[in-house]
Amino acid sequence: MKTAVAAISLVFASLTSAFASGSASHVDTSVTYNSGILVLAFAGFLALVVVVQTIPAVVSLYGMIKKAAEEAKRKEAHAVSTNK
Repeated sequence: MKTAVAAISLVFASLTSAFASGSASHVDTSVTYNSGILVLAFAGFLALVVVVQTIPAVVSLYGMIKKAAEEAKRKEAHAVSTNK
């Protein structure tokens, strides 16, 4: 019985957004988006800044991984040489 009540309540909870969207008028995105080329250029510039900032992060991450691998290899070589 609890499962049926939970299932029915979930169905009604999901229907509320469907009923809410049915009462609203149709949204035309060509009318809603009326920004000019300068807004698009600014958004493109911001995206370019984010992408350019990833380059040093990737280089730094590569350096850290390479250094950690070299230290692990050196420790392994040292452990093997002391066990002989």
